[in-house]
Amino acid sequence: MKEPTSPALDRLALMQTFVRIVEAGSLSAAAAQMGSTQPTISRRLQWLEKMLGLRLLQRSTHAMRLTEDGERCYAHAKSLLESWAAVEADLRGAQDQPRGQLRVLAPHAFGQEALVEPLARYLAAHPEVSVDWFLHDREVNLIAEGIDCAIRVGEVEDPALVAVHVAEVPRILVARPGLWGEGPPPRTPAALRELPWLSLPQFYRDELDLHQLGTGRREAVRLTPRLRTDSLYAARSAVRAGVGAALVSAWLVADDLASGRLCQLVPDWEASPLPVRIVYPYARLYPARLRSFVDAMRQAMPGIAGMRPPSAR
Repeated sequence: MKEPTSPALDRLALMQTFVRIVEAGSLSAAAAQMGSTQPTISRRLQWLEKMLGLRLLQRSTHAMRLTEDGERCYAHAKSLLESWAAVEADLRGAQDQPRGQLRVLAPHAFGQEALVEPLARYLAAHPEVSVDWFLHDREVNLIAEGIDCAIRVGEVEDPALVAVHVAEVPRILVARPGLWGEGPPPRTPAALRELPWLSLPQFYRDELDLHQLGTGRREAVRLTPRLRTDSLYAARSAVRAGVGAALVSAWLVADDLASGRLCQLVPDWEASPLPVRIVYPYARLYPARLRSFVDAMRQAMPGIAGMRPPSAR
């Protein structure tokens, strides 16, 4: 095997490649995250093993696992890279400016609509940062998929993640005007039972659990949905079309309510709001691009129409 001569393939770079292979779970995944090719990543691994005189990984057609030497090497390499990052940050000091590539995961509908404007403002404020903006509703292993941070709506239960509570999403009941017939819209939970309904099974199925603003009094309302969907956009379109009423995130229908296209039912009642958090793996040091992104979203999200600051709990 030919010895690498490029300064980019020094010992530190080889250690970085090895750590990425381990955390990504495969050579191909590491190559994709590093913008390289699998043969290149494989050569770097081979050179590191030759340089150390150790076998670090056992590979087969379907699996890859660390050897005992590989486990020790991974622990040392991880510590070394974190220490080097701390040295760089300390030497740069106050001159540390957000720069480089930031990989962010956001919920599909939320990230496609409500968050694009604050994202655009962040990019305008930090011209040396570029963002990969991924939209998925499923939870992913951030380290394995090379994601710097994720915006999550709902509870976060993974103790390995830092979770910064930045805002909350009120959930309100809406319908097209006149869905209930003549007269004013329903103002009590009991009156809701007479309406046709949509449901979003990931949030509610055949029952609404509502609380009254100001008093905290709770009431359950049984439903017989005429339409079930896993799409927020499909639910909004169906409500606009008069298919039925729905419980939705307030940001989704803020424009519809302002224009009068939809109206809010029982405005004194809501479902429990959904917390919005930015999550990222624990580390000794965080790059300026991540810190500045979290700060920007913490300031912007509560001001988005149909959202509000997090409640004290």
